Amino acid sequence: MEADLTTMMKLIFSLLSGGILASFAYIYTVFFVKPRRLKSRLQNQGIKGPSPSLLLGNIPEIRRIQTESAAAKTSQKKENPLPIDHDWPSTVFSHLNQWINEYGPTFVYSTGKIQQLCTVDIDMVKEISLCTSLSLGKPSYLSKDRGPLLGQSIFSANGLIWSHQRKIIAPEFYMDKVKSMVSLMVDSTTTMVRSWESRIEGDGGMAEINIDLEIRNLSADIISRACFGSNYTKGEEIFLKLRNLQDAMSRGFIGIPGSRYIPNKNNWEIWKLEKEINSMILRVVKERAAANYEKDLLQVILEGAKSYGDQESFPSDVSLDRFIVDNCKAIYFADHETTAITASWCLMLLAANQEWQTRARAEVLEICKDNLSDADMLRNMKTLTMVIQETMRLYPPVVFVIRTALQDLKFKGITIPKGMNIQIPIPIVQQNPDLWGPDAHQFNPRRFAKGIIGSSTSPQAYMPFGMGARVCAGQHFAMAELKVIVSLILSKFSFSLSPAYHHSPRFGLVVQPGNGVSLHIRRVS
Repeated sequence: MEADLTTMMKLIFSLLSGGILASFAYIYTVFFVKPRRLKSRLQNQGIKGPSPSLLLGNIPEIRRIQTESAAAKTSQKKENPLPIDHDWPSTVFSHLNQWINEYGPTFVYSTGKIQQLCTVDIDMVKEISLCTSLSLGKPSYLSKDRGPLLGQSIFSANGLIWSHQRKIIAPEFYMDKVKSMVSLMVDSTTTMVRSWESRIEGDGGMAEINIDLEIRNLSADIISRACFGSNYTKGEEIFLKLRNLQDAMSRGFIGIPGSRYIPNKNNWEIWKLEKEINSMILRVVKERAAANYEKDLLQVILEGAKSYGDQESFPSDVSLDRFIVDNCKAIYFADHETTAITASWCLMLLAANQEWQTRARAEVLEICKDNLSDADMLRNMKTLTMVIQETMRLYPPVVFVIRTALQDLKFKGITIPKGMNIQIPIPIVQQNPDLWGPDAHQFNPRRFAKGIIGSSTSPQAYMPFGMGARVCAGQHFAMAELKVIVSLILSKFSFSLSPAYHHSPRFGLVVQPGNGVSLHIRRVS
């Protein structure tokens, strides 16, 4: 009996020892061997970068550089205060600027186990934008670390799944479909405008309005009515929870080993929100299945899910429910959150630049009189288009173009090894004086007078909707919505920045006003 017990204890000890050794071997391979192999292949081609630590990569250095940069910026403002400084990337992404100066326009760094080949080389950017191969995809951390928000959606999937999603979703945002949605956009915006008019009248002719929440609610109403056949009231809870999920997921760095599995307060919040949002979306889908609806985007996703289920070549780990939920969440997030933030930035810039506000208003009133009735009117708003394009140059709705090499790929003579991620920091490229001129950090819509092609030395330097084969499918919808919102506000109100406004761009998956946008708003006489 005692011998059997001794044998059993030896077996348990052996298993435990083997498990511990296997764990250490896995950690050593994932966080040391593989990153070192990827980095060395690039170093052999002359690509350099900061030295990483074993588990956290360059995260400690990123935090140090950002802290020092923020402190220097604060000190500079005290000595020479400026009302608006559009060169926010030099602070928010100060680590990237420092490494560009140290290692050149293309370098490699890491956050935890995630390796990034970062480039602002416009020739390499151009080659990447022209690549249509399915071997250039999205990194797996988008569907894992950002999984509760993006899942296996059109924004994060690869290969056949992505092709199928693009095929069913993109046509719903073609220009002919968007034109039919303009009246819905006008109706929703008119409701908000009337509420502002009432507030102004009640406040004696001028109201101070923090427009962030107002515009976000409006954009949520538009995407719901135009694409999901319901009004904002019905989707209010989904949007609120998605907003909370975005905030929770923006805290901290991705790539830290095991961080998304740690049962801390933030992760508990993420898990709870994900479960609730998924359940709410499936409830809407169930109601849709029990009634007759016109064919909108949700119906298209449902039909796409059915055809997806018939494809034997698609992976079995992506269920029909997940296919539906992931794409609904992604569209809710991308087509209302990013558009709402861009509209807020645009109104802020017009409030700070009264000359352009006056010019844009004159154009709107000349084209629309007092009635924005069709999409052709939007197309004729040249000045407003320039203002919106300049807004998205200074404050792009998406901050990074992210790709991953699913096979060895070559760009600008450099072989990108399989498994390496490619990162293009959009705001740094879009504010590069070598590409945009000495006024690159200034608000100047005139640069778009001849369109995007004539705005800089390279059309690939402008990419607010991403680029290449995976450019945002909803860009026509977003532009139409922005024009409707801003034009109707311009036609009814004049506005200026409130003294309470503090310019503080903050990166939380998207770049948003850190302290909101407060405007003083009056009726146009």
